[in-house]
Amino acid sequence: MSDETVLVTGGTGFIGSFVAADLIEHGHDVVAYDLSTDTRVLDKLDITDEVQVVRGDVTDPTDVVRTVRETGTTRIVHLAALLTTTAREIPRAAIDVNITGTNNIFEAARTLDDQVERVAWASSAAVFAPPANYDDGWVKESDLVYPDTLYGATKEYNEHQARVYHEDFGLDHVALRPTVAYGPYRETGGSAFLANIIEKPALGDSFSVEYGDQVIDWQYVRDVAQAFRLAAFADESALSRRVYNVRGQVATIREAAETVQNILPDADIEVSDDGELPWTQKLDMTAIQDDLGYDPAYDLETGFREYINTLRRDEGLETV
Repeated sequence: MSDETVLVTGGTGFIGSFVAADLIEHGHDVVAYDLSTDTRVLDKLDITDEVQVVRGDVTDPTDVVRTVRETGTTRIVHLAALLTTTAREIPRAAIDVNITGTNNIFEAARTLDDQVERVAWASSAAVFAPPANYDDGWVKESDLVYPDTLYGATKEYNEHQARVYHEDFGLDHVALRPTVAYGPYRETGGSAFLANIIEKPALGDSFSVEYGDQVIDWQYVRDVAQAFRLAAFADESALSRRVYNVRGQVATIREAAETVQNILPDADIEVSDDGELPWTQKLDMTAIQDDLGYDPAYDLETGFREYINTLRRDEGLETV
């Protein structure tokens, strides 16, 4: 048995399941706390029997505190949130889940501070302003924060409340600002075209994509999982800040398509340079590398190849 029990909110979701797998691989006990008890992704990762799945709602403060206490949670990785498209469609629910839910996590850690060592939680690169507000250099943690989506605004607010909880109550927390994680079993949502660049050719389908000259942070989900584990367990003396940018490999859509073509020479992918993406992608991650020792294990070729082969195995196709 591990001396540490990590509660992962949103723990049956895409990133949450990979975080659970990474934590288990490193010897920790995991509680997946989620409204959904659908273990499809946990099943795919072959860890369902090693995870305690608890149905719960981060917007219910009593349930959050009770679960943390009864499971003996010593660290929390807080991922549960309504993402950009859903937040736009049902803004009140986004406020409840993203802001009030995060506050409930902070309150549980504060009131059970003799038990809970740290909260590692997901902020987002969506806190930054649109790309036109920055020069061509890398965007640092200290650069302009001015989100243009409700989702980004909820994450910005959470950074403020986290700072207050740290300064006023001594809450030990570390926030990460990832971009868009890619990998198998993601519910694609608004970033479907990013997944389809890989998924369509992997299964033998043709695909046409715009934005060929646009830069994307290709952040493989296993690297994101690594980052959250490091955030949860890094020695406090190593932390120069409480909010960190995190990214994978920055490359254009065209470069990504060429990588897929190299892995799958017969892939039928058409790329145009039409359109412009409203995202900030070039994040400086010097701080997380220096403080937490974060070192992405996957570049485009290795991440795409693992992703493609996972999909092909699931469909009974030969790997490449």
